Amino acid sequence: MNLFKSGNPALGEKAFQPNLSTNYAETMTLRGTLNKFGFMLLMLMGTAYYSWKEFAAGGNVQPLIWTGLIGGLVLALVIIFKKEWAPYLAPAYALLEGLFLGAISAMYNSAFAEQAPNIVMNAVGLTFGVAIAMYFLYSFRIIKATEKFKSVIFTATAGIAIFYFIAIILRFFGVQMAFLHEGSMMGIGFSLVVVAIAALNLILDFDRIEQGTIAGAPKYMEWYGAFGLMVTIVWLYLEILRLLSKLSSRK
Repeated sequence: MNLFKSGNPALGEKAFQPNLSTNYAETMTLRGTLNKFGFMLLMLMGTAYYSWKEFAAGGNVQPLIWTGLIGGLVLALVIIFKKEWAPYLAPAYALLEGLFLGAISAMYNSAFAEQAPNIVMNAVGLTFGVAIAMYFLYSFRIIKATEKFKSVIFTATAGIAIFYFIAIILRFFGVQMAFLHEGSMMGIGFSLVVVAIAALNLILDFDRIEQGTIAGAPKYMEWYGAFGLMVTIVWLYLEILRLLSKLSSRK
């Protein structure tokens, strides 16, 4: 029995088990999943624009950041354990993530206005460029989601998550890991590795969505699949933004 189906907890093995009580018209499709992801992306962009404008107007965006961050985390956990609620909660998750990402992006844009005036647009472009590249690499089976591949990416992702958790705990005690935020060679190297792992998680996400459609997963799993894909895209964007900020700080 393989325990390593996806590095993304939202797209685990059991999530896409077929529901034999449903008919074909009620089952998950790839097109439906991508359509719902596109809809969620538009919602995310809408609230991101709002929080960006609030920062630009000199408003206090800290409440927006914490609302988006904590609210998004809570909804994500609920969706993971109650995947049948995804049609209702996944759009709300996208709205909350937009509040967080818009404010954070505006802060990066302001902080690196001189060194890298297009840092946010570059991060957005690279994120979608990487996602599209991963999709084609998966579609043409250039990168195959083998069991060994899944195991390695799952382990690496779990390791990064544990490391970030430890770094957050240490920060509360005044211990800083400088390479996480500074543009040293070690810091840049670390960010490159994390970006690569985040990108490879997309391969696992595409595989689980495809397997869900083949297995005849229930229709609401389209929302669940779109949610899981958005989790990885958001992570990838944040890591690329951090990498670009490190590179820009060396100029």
